Amino acid sequence: MNRFALYEERTSAMLTIGEFSRRSGLSARMLRHYDALGLLRPAHIGEENRYRYYDETQLSVLRQIETLKSYGFPLGEIPELLTLPREELAGRLHRRRLKAYDELNALRRSLHRMEDLLLEMEDTAMIANKYSVIVMTIPAQRVFGLRRTISVGETHALFQELYAQMEARGLKRAGAAQLLYLGNSFDYSQMEVEAQVQVAGDHPDVKDLPEQTCVATTHIGPYEELKGAYEAVGGWIGRQEEYEVSGPAIERYLKDEDAVSDPMELETGILFPVSRK
Repeated sequence: MNRFALYEERTSAMLTIGEFSRRSGLSARMLRHYDALGLLRPAHIGEENRYRYYDETQLSVLRQIETLKSYGFPLGEIPELLTLPREELAGRLHRRRLKAYDELNALRRSLHRMEDLLLEMEDTAMIANKYSVIVMTIPAQRVFGLRRTISVGETHALFQELYAQMEARGLKRAGAAQLLYLGNSFDYSQMEVEAQVQVAGDHPDVKDLPEQTCVATTHIGPYEELKGAYEAVGGWIGRQEEYEVSGPAIERYLKDEDAVSDPMELETGILFPVSRK
């Protein structure tokens, strides 16, 4: 008999609904509701006083009901589930698990949309609290780069190609990797970008980037949440009259996927080269 079998074959004490409620942690009102649904009927009803009495073994049945309920099964399905053979019950649990993942992913998408809406409704207030925007000078760099037109899903593959070609040229990595967005407009499906990595060593394909002034902030967390950092920098630039954007936006991967195991620990700099108006 599986662990969801209805009753244990043993003699046990009878409990009033109040005692059964205290032992189970479920209110008497809910027990009456379960009785009305035919989900868990009292083992005995007094002929004269019509009091409900429960068999002590029904405590385990109630635990099984509450477990299945917590998995998201409707109350109307649970009586059938309690009578299923182990193999059939396992199949129903497996299907419910897959459905729960779908529900979880849908909830995550809703949360992201909600967060985006809150950012929009509260304008820059929330962003300003999360991101500190500064003007900084970026030192000159020696970089090796690959320029491509890719979709956003090909970004990882582009950097893998970059590192492979860097090693093939005998170059050693000497600093952070970064991605420059070169197009006049942004399109996730067709981005004109250049992946770069700071290197040590000489090669005809290595180029020197001059010192430049940037407006910048740092994002801690998954790449999927970089939008807020871009909005913080863009909002800062839009609210002042001293600087104007003078070059492509840069994502600098200060702590990338090779440096951390948890996406919440990723550290990405968002930089916009600027010049004085």
